[in-house]
Amino acid sequence: MESCLQIDGLVKSYGDLVLMDGFTMSISMGEKIGLIARNGMGKSTLLDIIAGREDYNSGNITFRRDLRVSYLEQSPKWPDGTKVIDACGGRADEVAAREMLTRLGVNEHYTVVDNMSGGQLKRVAIAGALLANPDFLILDEPTNHLDVEVTEWLEDYLSASRLTLLLVTHDRYLLDRVCTRIVELEDRRAYSHTGNYSYYLEKRQERLDAERAQRESDENLYRRELDWMRRMPCARGTKARYRKEAFGELEERLKFRRAELQVNLDVKASYIGNKIFEMHHLCKRFGDKVILDDFNYIFARYEKLGIVGDNGVGKSTFLKMLTGQELPDSGVIERGSTLRIGYYSQQGMEFNPGDKVIDAVTAIADHIGLDDGRRMSASQFLQKFLFSPKTQYGYISKLSGGERRRLYLCTILMQSPNFLILDEPTNDLDIATLQVLEEYIAGFKGCVVAVSHDRCFMDRIAGHLFVFEGDGRITDFPSSYSDWIEWKTLKEAEEKASSQTDDRSASSRPRNSERADAGRKLTFREKREMEQIEAELESLEAEKSQLEDELNSGSLDYAALQSKSARIGEIIPRIDEITLRWLELSEKS
Repeated sequence: MESCLQIDGLVKSYGDLVLMDGFTMSISMGEKIGLIARNGMGKSTLLDIIAGREDYNSGNITFRRDLRVSYLEQSPKWPDGTKVIDACGGRADEVAAREMLTRLGVNEHYTVVDNMSGGQLKRVAIAGALLANPDFLILDEPTNHLDVEVTEWLEDYLSASRLTLLLVTHDRYLLDRVCTRIVELEDRRAYSHTGNYSYYLEKRQERLDAERAQRESDENLYRRELDWMRRMPCARGTKARYRKEAFGELEERLKFRRAELQVNLDVKASYIGNKIFEMHHLCKRFGDKVILDDFNYIFARYEKLGIVGDNGVGKSTFLKMLTGQELPDSGVIERGSTLRIGYYSQQGMEFNPGDKVIDAVTAIADHIGLDDGRRMSASQFLQKFLFSPKTQYGYISKLSGGERRRLYLCTILMQSPNFLILDEPTNDLDIATLQVLEEYIAGFKGCVVAVSHDRCFMDRIAGHLFVFEGDGRITDFPSSYSDWIEWKTLKEAEEKASSQTDDRSASSRPRNSERADAGRKLTFREKREMEQIEAELESLEAEKSQLEDELNSGSLDYAALQSKSARIGEIIPRIDEITLRWLELSEKS
């Protein structure tokens, strides 16, 4: 397989903070690689280095000659006054640029980017990255602020494309369905696993188990050798010298203990009474834009609610009404006397960059209560959030964006809320933190309301959904996020089929010369065609299911992954095409 990029012996440090030390990675043409690591381990820094935006201490980075590279930054920016079409167009044809923007849900092509939302800006940046027609595409958190429709479109586009991809994302569904290899950045090294994210999780656990077993073996050997060293301190023979040297190597190996760091969110929640929030006849609008229209709801104890909907329909406004930051135009919100809100907002907490990390916590409390009744110091609590003693006494300005978000989450949970409000919590948090946050929410003795576009996160934490549909319409959907997506897709397909049937009926009303054909049955040829379509559909669906199982097995080599991914890209459009024809024929039968 032709090489796209080769990185050898890369070293990158900021003062005494070493992110990469001899980092090596190879990428072949056509590979789709997901790069994962904990916050602060250097994911975005590595992407910046590869894209030429960041310098490095030493090492070699070699690209294939004449390689076209396109880079989507995590937080794209343009000069004030830049028009949307100019921000994404570059050298691209203007018609193609408008088409791509429309596909991504950006309809105002000639407005300036200055006042656009984070989600709209990300869509413009994605359009620009794709329109550059790259051979090698680098994406840093592409789904932050994107709604599910655009995320799924991007997922389909990347899966079907033959371009080479290097992707950093917390979206585990995107990793699972797009990537052919996962590279984990840990201990300043790269651990590579061919296959999708699910396969990576299995192999990572095997590696951790093997490392744990090796360490136990080393510790047993160390105890035996230490006893021998104490009994024979003056040994002079060659064999004895060799054994002493081996003991020294073993001792050094045991000093390096791979930090199996894990966020541990066992913070105590305050008692919550039976009355929480009661909302009666709420109305809220901004000018002509209706957010709530005679909305009524009573929260139950320990309720876990997810809020979904397109950008700009009022999800964050609803959360701010719960916290009292926004007031309804009319209606009443009654709050229980025991209510203690913890609000994790999109904007985050404004830390003083000149403060030390521990200052942000001790400003709230010196000690924190835990679920089991124990109390711990602010420093101990920060260690549970992966902040080492050295990092705690470093300045907040030195933290990565993800580490600041983790610190922000820490300051919220340490206040023992019983009503937790999370507004896009998955943005900038690493996967390890998200997984433990999900476990914490599952056992949280209080209420949770979360807004998120992260499908995996919402599936795991929400018992039901508020679907904001716009114009003040809110539907209470009694199941998971994935179930809602499936229901929504089926509903839209039915509505489309019904609309097409109505259009055909209207356009095919017989004129005088056509009345003889009205209401006719299927011809023999059409019946035969319908039978052939049904047989082909059954065959294609079976093949698609088998291919998906094989792709998720993790047992395929790279060439087979590419081949089978390409075949699925051919099957899906064919299924859509012949299903539509079947619907047309079925209307006549």
